[in-house]
Amino acid sequence: RFLIAAPLSRASDIIRTIRDPEKPNTLEELEVVTEKCVEVQEIGEDEYLVIIRFTPTVPHCSLATLIGLCLRIKLQRCLPFRHKLEIYISEGTHSTEEDINKQINDKERVAAAMENPNLREIVEQCVTEPD
Repeated sequence: RFLIAAPLSRASDIIRTIRDPEKPNTLEELEVVTEKCVEVQEIGEDEYLVIIRFTPTVPHCSLATLIGLCLRIKLQRCLPFRHKLEIYISEGTHSTEEDINKQINDKERVAAAMENPNLREIVEQCVTEPD
């Protein structure tokens, strides 16, 4: 039980500093992500399933997919342990949550999105740590 605390706090620390694509705030400041939205389960020896459930600021947030993409990219780059990653919109908090959940958990769609130079630049601005 105690083993999971380190990966849990590590995942929380990583997403805490991601910036909102439109506002100068972090996702944590806007309460899009909180420590409670991160769940970590041990699925093998030194391997974890990390589940993130984030809450867009409004039910029709046009940036929800982009926020999910930022969460995925930052965690993939920064988690120091082997992991599987599942990212979801908190149930009932977005008008198209099912579609968005499918998109942000589809490896091919994520890879295609990151090949778009404009999208990649926005993601990089959101996930890069401030100096």
